[in-house]
Amino acid sequence: MATPMTSTEVEAEHERIDADRPLVGILMGSQGDMELMQSAADELGKRGIPHEVHVMSAHRDPAKVAEYASNAQMRGLRVIIAGAGISAALPGAVAAHTDLPVVGVPLSGRLTAAGGLDSILSIVQMPPGVPVACVGLNNARNAAILAAQIIAA
Repeated sequence: MATPMTSTEVEAEHERIDADRPLVGILMGSQGDMELMQSAADELGKRGIPHEVHVMSAHRDPAKVAEYASNAQMRGLRVIIAGAGISAALPGAVAAHTDLPVVGVPLSGRLTAAGGLDSILSIVQMPPGVPVACVGLNNARNAAILAAQIIAA
């Protein structure tokens, strides 16, 4: 027969389980964005911050984006990094469904206008009440650094 765990042992086990839980979600609109967004995952990994990476499109699967964002805080996430190009709707769509901080990464690509200006403006010009922090074009690493600072605050 197993010996019951003490409250201290239960707390230690709970902390161990929570330590494995991702604190940052990294999202991107398409698999083609993975190369640019990888630097966010790399930076979080160097800092020992648990994270998860997903590809989901605000246009192709808006219900999946809404579900992810709506449940993120309950699952223990503290910040969401969302990278997208062209219309760059993903960061705003995520922010519309969560109270967590969202950091948008405007991405350039062969279909972006003016070298990515369209993506930058889409992320920066959010309506009142739906804030999205915005880092520089293709600068997913800075998004990870900002996420780490938010978690530490």
